[in-house]
Amino acid sequence: MKYFLQKGKSAANFVTRASLLIILAVTTPQVYAQDVATQRIKQLENALQEIQNELNRMKAESARTQEMQNELNRVTAESARTMQKVEQIQETRTSKEQIDFEGMSDKRIMLFFRGGYARSDEHRNGVSIESRVAPVGAQDQADRHAWYTGAGFDFQLTKDTWGFIPNTEIDAELMFEYKQYGHGIQGNALANEPTQLAGGAYNPRGVTVGQFTLTASPKIKFNHFAKYKIRPWIIPAGLAIHVVSPPTESITVLEPGIMFAGGIEYNIWRDFFIGADARYHLMPGSLDGTKFGGMTVGGYLGIGF
Repeated sequence: MKYFLQKGKSAANFVTRASLLIILAVTTPQVYAQDVATQRIKQLENALQEIQNELNRMKAESARTQEMQNELNRVTAESARTMQKVEQIQETRTSKEQIDFEGMSDKRIMLFFRGGYARSDEHRNGVSIESRVAPVGAQDQADRHAWYTGAGFDFQLTKDTWGFIPNTEIDAELMFEYKQYGHGIQGNALANEPTQLAGGAYNPRGVTVGQFTLTASPKIKFNHFAKYKIRPWIIPAGLAIHVVSPPTESITVLEPGIMFAGGIEYNIWRDFFIGADARYHLMPGSLDGTKFGGMTVGGYLGIGF
């Protein structure tokens, strides 16, 4: 009996061991396969992570490249605007140089010679023509109409009103002129040979009636029409000093006044100009009861130097 029990136990142990061997034989490949799969999954995860890192790096580089492209575009646009401004400035300078060359003289001083018609506001009287103090003799009066001649200088101070008004030139004008109202005018007793005041016979002498004027004025020239070689100008107000001949009844020869003027000039060739002007001399008061104000209208020839 014991023998059979021992045999049964041995068989049971054998079966158990065999079962364990079979289970180990079956489960070991599965465990191994699971470990291999886990390793492969980790490898795939690592590969994916590397791919993700590479993609992130490429995105960052792409963003930097885009920023550089944007900066390049901005610099290119700014450069284009700068070049456009430079071209505009060059065109403006070229246009200005062409205007100066084609139209206006670039000389800062102009000498001009004038001549034309003059008219006095009133008739003249004086010590050797019509006299109210000694009404003896021929007592003729000079005409109110006269001719005049003169000359002057324009000194350029600025070509653009010191930067305030473009194409507007400011000059300082110094001008003198001589007007003659009559020649051979038969005078009063003082213009008699010998004088009637000393008992002389009636023998009137001819007297020349004239007037010398010296002026200093600001002159505004408008260069907006330079391409047509035309330049209008005005004198808003200027100082005028008048010297009359013969002297007044009180033996006075000098009287100040104010001059207003306007004109236009044309550049005929290089530094040569022709022009026309009208001027009015205002005498605020009278000189010994006589006013010497009046107007002049005429032309002039100018030369720049």
